[in-house]
Formats: sequence, structure tokens, C-alpha cells
Amino acid sequence: MKKWALAFLSLSLVVVLSACGKSSSDTLKIGATSVPHAEILKHIQPALEKEGVKIQIIEFTDYVQPNTQLFEKQLDANFFQHQPYLDSENSKRKMDLVSVLAVHIEPLGAYSSKLKSINDLQDGAHIAIPNDATNGGRALSLLANNGLIKLKDPKAVESKLSDITENPKNLVITEHDAAILPRQLNEVDLAIINTNFVLDSGLDPVKDALLIEGKDNPYANIIVARPDNKDSEAIQKLAKALTSDDVKKFIEDEYKGAIIPAF
Repeated sequence: MKKWALAFLSLSLVVVLSACGKSSSDTLKIGATSVPHAEILKHIQPALEKEGVKIQIIEFTDYVQPNTQLFEKQLDANFFQHQPYLDSENSKRKMDLVSVLAVHIEPLGAYSSKLKSINDLQDGAHIAIPNDATNGGRALSLLANNGLIKLKDPKAVESKLSDITENPKNLVITEHDAAILPRQLNEVDLAIINTNFVLDSGLDPVKDALLIEGKDNPYANIIVARPDNKDSEAIQKLAKALTSDDVKKFIEDEYKGAIIPAF
């Protein structure tokens, strides 16, 4: 009787452990910035659960930790960045993270609490831009494309302040952490801000941007994974859900042109 009971207990334990393992493998931990990335992920949660995949959304306010934690396997994927930024971070931090697919485009824009029009920008005005290489270069390109400065190579993705060849208005351009730029609008004349932080601050890119990128740019926001899990069934189900007609409609209805589907 004791041997039978012990065997039954052992079998039960195996079943329980197997069930726990199965649940864990079907749960994805995804790092994301809050708006719009986490909002889009929350929207697809019910559909993914029907497909047998649960997602745990970990929200970040910076652009470094989501990649670091993904590389260190604390996360299964992240959703907050574009390909040029990923390429730069992979090179700088010796990582090998990979894009799974593009979801949406967030046009970079210039905002001000002091100016009604970009034509009101005075000589010597103070402009704040993101301090990471790709978004900083992207901000300089936005200024160059609108005739405010000239760059050594207008098509370069990672132009730096030292690449400015002409600055006819003697603009004072300073670099800051991207996340704090909305809070600095009262301290500068113009700030060039990533759309996710713009939306998080309550501004409307369609109505409030004095300058904004066009739709045709290489900065689509992507789902990122590791080489060892990018082809897993759960990640592929996530990718399919994020590029569904339902998500396209959600982006168009919820963000009304501030964010554009990339699929």
C-alpha cells in the first residue's frame, strides 16, 4: 500500500511540474514604453490568450533597460524602438538582438510652449533634442529638412552636433534624455520629442507639432527578440496578433494619425 501511495504521489508531482512548465513556456514577458506600445499590447491580450499565449507587460520609462533585460533573458521580447536604434545599441553594447517585424511608425516632431509657428523661431533660440545617437541624428535631420541647419551628410542616420555645417540662426542645440523632453518645454524654445513621450504627456502630434516627419522614413517601431527565441511559436503568435486588421483599426481609431500602421 505504501509503495502504491508513493508511486501515485510521484506521478502526481510529475504531472503538476509538467503543467507548471507548460504554463511558463506560454507566457511572454514583454518590455514596452507605456504609450502607445503597452496600450497596443494590452489591446491584443484577449486574442492572444485565446491562442494559448499569455503576455506580461513590463513598462519602462527609458530606452536602455528593455534591451539589456531582453539580452540577459529577463524578458522574452520588447516593443519600443526602431531598427536604427536597435542597430546602434547592438553595436555599442555587444548584443545580438533581432527584429521580428515592424508594427507602426511614430513621426518625430518639434514642439513648443512658447511659439505658435516655426516661423517665430528667433536667432539664438534654444532647441532640445534626444541624446541617443539615432534619435539625435533624426532630430537634426528634421531641422535640416526644414531649412534651419545644414548637415555634412543630410542622409546620415546618426548625424551629430559636430556634423552641422551651417547654422544661420545661431541656434543653441542641446542634447537631453528623450524621456524628460516634454517636461523641458518651458525651459527651451523648441524640443524635438519622440511621439510615445509626446502622447504620454498629453500633447497631440497632429495638432501640436510645429514640425513633423513624413510617413516615409526608416523608423518603424519593431518587436524585438533574441536569436534563440525569435522563431518560437509564442513569438510568432505575438507577431501575427500585432499585424492583424484589428490592430490596424485600433491604431487608426485610437491615435487618429499621430501613429501610423507600418503593415
